[in-house]
Amino acid sequence: MLNQEAQLDLMFHALADSNRRSILQQLGSGPQSVSDLARPLSMSLAGVVQHVQILELSGLISSSKVGRTRTCLLDHKALSEVEQWIAARQSHVEHQLNRLDALLNATAITNGGETK
Repeated sequence: MLNQEAQLDLMFHALADSNRRSILQQLGSGPQSVSDLARPLSMSLAGVVQHVQILELSGLISSSKVGRTRTCLLDHKALSEVEQWIAARQSHVEHQLNRLDALLNATAITNGGETK
């Protein structure tokens, strides 16, 4: 469980940066080289490589190198884990709000529908 929490921390850290989110968005259309990922970003290739390393460490992407070209691939399963974590939190909050709504409705009925 602790390892899973640490991995989620790495994923959320990676997602916290707009450049890394941009890279993930680009990879949503399929594998791309680091050079291709760098084109729309206003930073050096070395800067993009650092972002790619953070994304790889988080598990959100993987990469392979053939010759001088490093190609990156989005890991949809890792993104799904982030989505599931958020959905679980959302479900818990919705459950709490439903309980509050039921309590408020019960209180209103007990008070004869009067609001104070």
